[in-house]
Amino acid sequence: EGMAPAPRILFPPEKICMEWQQQQAAGAGLCNPGNMCYLNSVLQCLTYTPPLANYLLSGEHRQSCPQQGFCMMCIMEGHVIRALCSSGSDLVPLTVIRSLNRIGEHFELGMQEDAHDFLRCTVEAMQSACLSGCSDLDTSSQSTTIVHQIFGGFLRSRVTCLSCSAVSDSYETFLDVSLEIEATSSVTAALEDFVKPEQLDGENCFRCHSCDKMVAASKRLTVQCLPMVLTLCLKRFQYLTGQKISKV
Repeated sequence: EGMAPAPRILFPPEKICMEWQQQQAAGAGLCNPGNMCYLNSVLQCLTYTPPLANYLLSGEHRQSCPQQGFCMMCIMEGHVIRALCSSGSDLVPLTVIRSLNRIGEHFELGMQEDAHDFLRCTVEAMQSACLSGCSDLDTSSQSTTIVHQIFGGFLRSRVTCLSCSAVSDSYETFLDVSLEIEATSSVTAALEDFVKPEQLDGENCFRCHSCDKMVAASKRLTVQCLPMVLTLCLKRFQYLTGQKISKV
């Protein structure tokens, strides 16, 4: 509703399976060579995400990958195959560690980093790899990669003029949703706050095209299209002080 269908489908959605296609024993544990717990935790989460793991275990990406050099999908494919085929052992994810600066320029070896930041950069790098060789794609077509179909969705921002009730909608893609938790008691409450209407007035007035002037308005963010796997980030640090919020 409100969004045009993608003119080009990059990966058939019917090929994505949410259940494990092969029964998998617990794979290898990951060694921490020093301040890499954030990286290991993200890799384990991605390795045990069935629709992504199914695709990577098939080897389909590497067979048709057009990239020369760094490719996050090829790196993840190699890691997942190695990890899930090494049950009962442990390994150091060297291919990922060696590519740390390619995943995000600000990441430094030996430094403790933010797990959500690393997850976001990793998924974005996988999305970029899936778009390699594709040029002049509109946003809706870009959202049909296997990565975006698994982790991505669309947010709708609706602004309603409080004078004439005219509605203005805009859409944007997302790969995860960040939730404020300081003043909430549950994830459900945090999600309700995320979609709570916001008043636009004073210096934040909205220019209504129907009224042709700056007016007070109501703005509400909602999830237009859900991903297959929704990633929620709970903001556990206060914005101004950086102090950790202790609630779980």
